[in-house]
Formats: sequence, C-alpha cells, structure tokens
Amino acid sequence: MPPNFPLVLAFGDSLVAGYGLSRADGFCAQLERGLRARHPGAVVIDAGMAGDTTADAVRRLPRVLTRLGARPDLAIVQIGPNDVLHRLPPAATRANLDALLAELGRCRVPVLLTTVTPPAFLAARAGGHVGIHEAVAARHGAAVWPFFPPGVLGHPDMVLADRVHPNARAITAVVAAMLPAVERALAAGDG
Repeated sequence: MPPNFPLVLAFGDSLVAGYGLSRADGFCAQLERGLRARHPGAVVIDAGMAGDTTADAVRRLPRVLTRLGARPDLAIVQIGPNDVLHRLPPAATRANLDALLAELGRCRVPVLLTTVTPPAFLAARAGGHVGIHEAVAARHGAAVWPFFPPGVLGHPDMVLADRVHPNARAITAVVAAMLPAVERALAAGDG
C-alpha cells in the first residue's frame, strides 16, 4: 500500500457489513471508491458484523484492532440500533459506547461516530436511547454524523425486501452525504 494513503476502519453492525448487498454495493466498498477520488490509495477496512449490539462490539473491538497491520487514520463507528431492537437498557448502551470510544482513544484512533434517528415505528422504544451517541461523542471529543441523510431511512425505494436494511441506492446516498464529514475527520486527524 502507498505510504500516504488514508486507512479507515469501518466498525459496527449490519449497516457497515452491507447486509443483503454485494460486496461492491456495501458501505465500505462505496466509501473506499469515494475516498479514492481524492486519495488514490485509500483503504476502508470492513469490520461490520450484522446483528451486533454495542456489547458485542465491545467484545469484538480488541480482536479487530489487534489484527490490523497499521493504526487507522479514522474509525467510523456505526452501532446501536440493535440495542433498541433487543430492548437493551439505555445505560448499557451508553456504557458500551463509552468503552468503545475509550479503547479507540487509547489506541489514538480518531472517531466519527454515526447516529441513526429511529424510524416512527420504533420511536417509543428508542426514547431512552435518543441523544446517547452525541453525549458520548462529546465526552470523548469524537465527531458525530447521521448515518442516513434526510429522506433515505424508511423510503420505500431505498430498502431491501426486508423493508429495514438499505439497498445499494440508499448506501450511495449515505456515502455521498458522509464523504465530506469523513474528509474533515481525516484532515483533523492530520493536525
């Protein structure tokens, strides 16, 4: 790999893993292609695991970091919706996110923590989880960005047959909206 390439770790749940999508259509591959427009050697490591809760992610992160050949220039962390789906306590979600960002901070890896605004049918269940990501990110000095741009989450033309997970078109919109935030986070990490 070229010496001055950005190395991005994408860590999280099915949204990172590209559930139901071909590898080329998933979040990591599309983000890597987007970054390579300005950074020809950019690499995005797919460390997504469908179904992961924040507790699963805490257990998995040390193995992921140990297996990397180099320290990432940025970690994009997308985790939390499965906590809501499994009705896990908001306090556990907060503690787990805190542990994830603390470990990445200990490893000197800047973080872009993504959020997912709960769709209307989950709003009541998600109530206690709203704002946790932003609060934990502020505590650790991490950047925050919504995973889904407005109009994508829940749009009938942007989901797979399960009517929950995003299709390739949705991920294209996600990457287009997120790319400037990723570029800013990478630039901030250089300073």
